[in-house]
Amino acid sequence: MVTSLCMYRVKAGSEAAFRQLLARHWPTLRRLGLAGDEAPTVYEGMEKPGAPLFVEVLTWLDAEGPNRAHELPDVMAVWEPMGKLCESREGRPPMEFPHVRRIQIPYDR
Repeated sequence: MVTSLCMYRVKAGSEAAFRQLLARHWPTLRRLGLAGDEAPTVYEGMEKPGAPLFVEVLTWLDAEGPNRAHELPDVMAVWEPMGKLCESREGRPPMEFPHVRRIQIPYDR
C-alpha cells in the first residue's frame, strides 16, 4: 500500500464541480483495482483568500498504481476534467501528489 497526499489548487468558483469529480475519483480507482478498500479522507480549505485547496489522502494498492491509472480511459475521464478545474499558484503546480507514510510520534504528556 502507498499513501499519497493529493493536493488540488482549484480555481475559485469551481469547488462544487470539483467535489462532484472527487466523488467519482476513489470509486473509479477502487473498481479498477488500483486503490485500497478504505475511502480517502478529503479536506477543503484555502491557501489564501479566494484560493481553494482540496487535499485527498488516498491509498494506492501499490506504487505502480498511479502510473497504470494514466493508461486507463475510465480514470482519465475523471482526471482530465479535474485538471481543467485546477490552476498553478505562486510557482506551485495545479496538482501535487507526494507519497507519504504514517509515523508514530512519542509525544510528551
